[in-house]
This record gives sequence, structure tokens and C-alpha cells, in this order.
Amino acid sequence: MLLMKRILFTCLLSAALPLLALAQHSDESSYLKRLENYQDSLKDLGKIMINNENELERQNANYQFIKTLVSALKIPNSFLFGFDSVKSISLLNSPDNRFRIFSWHLENEDGSYRFFGAIQMNTGGALRLFPLTDYSPLLENPEDSVLTNRKWYGAQYYNIVRVDADKPYYVMLGWKGNTVKSTKKVIEILSFKNDNPVFGMSVFDGEGRNHKRLIYEYTRNASMLLRYVPEEHLIVFDHLSPPDPKMKNMPEMYGPDLSYDGYRLVNGRWHFVENLDMRNVPEDKDKDYIDPKKQDELENTITHQ
Repeated sequence: MLLMKRILFTCLLSAALPLLALAQHSDESSYLKRLENYQDSLKDLGKIMINNENELERQNANYQFIKTLVSALKIPNSFLFGFDSVKSISLLNSPDNRFRIFSWHLENEDGSYRFFGAIQMNTGGALRLFPLTDYSPLLENPEDSVLTNRKWYGAQYYNIVRVDADKPYYVMLGWKGNTVKSTKKVIEILSFKNDNPVFGMSVFDGEGRNHKRLIYEYTRNASMLLRYVPEEHLIVFDHLSPPDPKMKNMPEMYGPDLSYDGYRLVNGRWHFVENLDMRNVPEDKDKDYIDPKKQDELENTITHQ
């Protein structure tokens, strides 16, 4: 009798497995289709956020964009979906695949910017999402502040590096549109405490500073190189200076002076090095950050050729 039950159970299981596999495949196809539909909506909303001349229309599109993105990320396995056609945002996976970070900007009528973002943790199950709230205008000393996702020094990130120190952390390079006169680049530090994101850490030595993040401001009419060179464990950047010594206190007038400085990783900390020989660095200094508006114009040009 026991043998017959085992045989019957085996038969039923053998019959059920293909059905379970088919149901799982059907679910995955349904999830993918929903994510693709959300991606199309995000793509359209992103174009409005970047290109519409009316500030209110841009703001409304951004509000809808956030709601749509959250809905998309609630779909099972959304962490594996790349949103590749949504060019209005930056989306970076951490090198260890622990999380990924979304970031984007909205230009205000006066030429200033507000930044938005979110960190999605790779849970393998239910959504765990940390919204990023741009607190920049209220920060008195942003280079010396340890911040949370609710008080974030907003930026649009284009590179992320994991550092295996005693307390592992991540370095993120970001673009920060500032005003009609100036732009900023940011070297941000992200770590996790009790599984919650923390921005800012004192890991920089030299250059007369030991800040928790590094911020470089320069004229909006120029570009600034800020890049990570993995082969040398080096962050390299243009040395910025004013066109006239009398403008020393006017960062909105600063620009590259054709010399390069950097920070080299040594035992988990970043040590300042100056006058780097970077003759092999390409001249396209904004290669690491593509303005979504310019990218959209390029796509339209290619489409209509």
C-alpha cells in the first residue's frame, strides 16, 4: 500500500512539474511585458521632463515619472530590468550587484536644478526602495555633512566604484547642474549602516581638505574631466583655476587650466596627487556624462537621416 502511494505521488509530481514550469514562464512573460509598457511610459515622460519649455509641464511629467517608476519597480524581478530606452535618467548597478541607483535632474525656470533619485536594493523578492530627496539648498556645509537618503546632496551619477576597506563603501562620480553661471561635479561616498544608505565619509587625504565628499564648481561654459581609471585605482580630474587671480573667490568663473590632479586609492583611503601626466586621456571631457537633452537631439537626428 505504501509503495502504491509513493508511485502515485511520483506520477502526480511528474505531471505537475511541466505545468508549474509553464505557469512560471507565463508569469515571467507577463512581468516582462508590464515592465516594457512602463518603460515606454517612462521614456515619453522623460522627454517631457527634459525638453518641454514650460516649467509646470516638466514638473507634472516628473511627478508622473516617479509614480510610474515606483509602480514598475513593484513588479517581481524588476531589479533585473535595465530600462535601457529611458535616456533621461542615469541607472547604475553597484559592482557587487547589492543595489542600483537611479538619478536624474529637473531644470528650473531660473536655470537652477533639482535632483531626484532612488536606491533599489537587490532583495531577490519584495521591493526595498530608498527615495532620494534633494536637500542641497538647505545644506550650509555640504562637503562636511554626513547625509541620509532623505537629506541628499543631489547629483546625477555616471560611475560607481566599490572600495573593499575595513568598512566597505562606494565612490560615485556625479554631475550637478547648478545655476545659469556655474556647474558642479561631485565625488560622493555611499555606505550602509544597519542596511540604510549613508552619504558622506572622511576618506580623502591631502589637498588641504579631509571632507566627506568633494565638490568642484566651474563656469557653465566649460567642461570638467572627472573620471575613474580602474587600472591605476585613480580618480583623475581637471585642475580648476580662475582666468584672473582677482577672481579667486568667484568659482563660477573657474575653468580647466590644462593640468590634472587626482586621488589615488591606498589601503581604503584616497590620497591626493597633483600634476598628473594625462596625455593619453581623450579630449572629449564630458564623455562620462551625456546631457539627456543633447542625447535626445542626437537620437532624433539619427532617426530622421
